[in-house]
Amino acid sequence: MPVIIRRGLEPYQASFDAMRAFTDARTVDTPDQLWIVEHPPVFTLGLGANPAHVLAPHAIPVIQTDRGGEVTYHGPGQAVIYLLIDLRRNRPGARLYAREFVNKIEQAVIDTLAGYGLPGERKPGAPGIYMADGRWQGAKIAALGLKVRASGCTYHGVALNVGMDLAPFSWINPCGYEGLETVDMKTLGVEASLHEAQAALAEQLIGQLTGS
Repeated sequence: MPVIIRRGLEPYQASFDAMRAFTDARTVDTPDQLWIVEHPPVFTLGLGANPAHVLAPHAIPVIQTDRGGEVTYHGPGQAVIYLLIDLRRNRPGARLYAREFVNKIEQAVIDTLAGYGLPGERKPGAPGIYMADGRWQGAKIAALGLKVRASGCTYHGVALNVGMDLAPFSWINPCGYEGLETVDMKTLGVEASLHEAQAALAEQLIGQLTGS
């Protein structure tokens, strides 16, 4: 079972450097970990990101990363969980493949939202989770971006919008989509604390990864 590490409020670059260092140093016996973290405001670019999708950074740092995907925003009030997982490790049933891994992460978000009475869904070809109905149908509530090394070890992860200032999302084309609306749980009427939402998402991720 993955070990949960709560890193608190941490600058993005510190988390990014630590993830890579952990992955560089891990062996076949290193336990998998889930890092729960909250970041000060930052825009991050995936490997294939077009910097032009950062429309107006407003003095928020823009950091190039080695994850997949486009540009996204992290900030206070967002539940970020990084998944430092060895996909080649034998697990109950079978080893994990990248596509299946992404599916499990997305399902964990959907199940977390369902626990608060919120309907989330996938969109083909657009990783992350979106609202399935109502006023905010189609709005993105969770982003997903991963790095899978040739060794099968992963880092980066998932970010669920809990109760945050959503304005910076309007200063970018989120995930490369012009005009894509973003939303958080608070806007949808859920008054969950960040700590509570982090714990709920971590529990669902572990359930998906362990089959429990």
